[in-house]
Amino acid sequence: MNIALLAMSGIRACDQELVELGLTLPGFVERSKQIAALPSLGLLLLAAYTPDGHDVAYFEVEGDGAEPDEIYDFDLVAISTFTAQAFEAYAIADRLRARGVTVAIGGLHATAMPDEAFEHADHVCVGEGEHVWPEIVRAVEAGAPQRIWDARGFGTVDVSKLRVPRYDLLGDRPYNRYTVQTTRGCPWRCEFCASTVMLGLPYRKRPVADVVRDIHAIRAHAPGAFLEFADDNTFVDKAWSRELLRALEPLDVHWFTETDISVADDPELLDLMARSGCRQVLVGLESPRPAALRGIELHRDFKAARGRDYEAAIRRIQEHGVTVNGCFVLGLDEDGPDVFDEIREFADRVGLYEVQITVMTAFPGTPLYRRLEREGRLLAPGEWQRCTLFDVGVRPKRMSPERLREGLFQLTRELYEPDAVRRRRAVFFAGRRSRLVKRSAKSTSSPPSSSSQAS
Repeated sequence: MNIALLAMSGIRACDQELVELGLTLPGFVERSKQIAALPSLGLLLLAAYTPDGHDVAYFEVEGDGAEPDEIYDFDLVAISTFTAQAFEAYAIADRLRARGVTVAIGGLHATAMPDEAFEHADHVCVGEGEHVWPEIVRAVEAGAPQRIWDARGFGTVDVSKLRVPRYDLLGDRPYNRYTVQTTRGCPWRCEFCASTVMLGLPYRKRPVADVVRDIHAIRAHAPGAFLEFADDNTFVDKAWSRELLRALEPLDVHWFTETDISVADDPELLDLMARSGCRQVLVGLESPRPAALRGIELHRDFKAARGRDYEAAIRRIQEHGVTVNGCFVLGLDEDGPDVFDEIREFADRVGLYEVQITVMTAFPGTPLYRRLEREGRLLAPGEWQRCTLFDVGVRPKRMSPERLREGLFQLTRELYEPDAVRRRRAVFFAGRRSRLVKRSAKSTSSPPSSSSQAS
């Protein structure tokens, strides 16, 4: 069979005023463009797990959200989608099926809403796809009945045995970043996190040698590629992390990842991050107010316990030359209208190199969605196109939805105005210079080693 893998890409917002505002503020869209330009690692892994004897091609939706004409010539099209793009994915699937093309849908939204997805697809994959996908391909080839496939019936994916993603399928597309996975899942289980819907399994680390193998595969396809680790929380296990970073150091790569604030506790880890080419870490701070952080995680109040240390921790990370993209969620249950000024003042005071703000979003299948549904606080249940992280779809506890939207706009203007970005980055560079001066002074004042005396 001829099989097409179709990625739904891009960050979007329904609120046209916010879209127009973002287009005028380069700092606001910088991270959005980076994410929009990432290839779908999940689909590239599915390609690697496709049984022999089939031709596989990789496609992405066009800039206007339309599907490429070529995919209508394929026997089977697999679509992976997030919640905000679900209706677009369904529309594409409906058009394909109307023309006789078999469609399979998977991803976070299909895992949360499999019956809904099944109304638009011949096959639906619930959960991780590596073990399920080969069976879907064989079922389609054999003309087996349509069905929903639950990955839990096929055994947990052993990430120590993952195949090399099919980066070769990306052709000559001009990506500015390439994705590689080092870990899967996150132990903190935040109430609002959509990833736990699909990856509600133990936190898993890949063998360092396999990560290096995948990086070599990327560089064979795109020499000099900037890497983004497709992880929810890379450096949970500090001993394993140091092993990974030592293996990265001689590769001469530049990379980005997401992690939690605990990386700041380990000076050796921070040194290794800088030496191995880490340019930035994205850290989910959520709020500068520790009281607002209580109850976010389902297993423990990790962020609430660390909130008072945020400023010192961020400074320690950035003094090593690793920039921090600090992420905040607006509209948490303890947030009142004063939270917008508090976030701006925190970012300016600490000198966050980059800041990402989103509004509290209830994704289907998450504990947050179920709680807010019980409390009657979902403004537009089922309107998945509003689950963008930027559109207000939840009624906050301590302000009106209108005030949340107004505050989002206000804070967006203040944070991403060019002079504000320059001021924050000046704080970062000053801290970096201060550390380098101190290290230089310490080095020159240290007594020579016995080996140098002997020579």
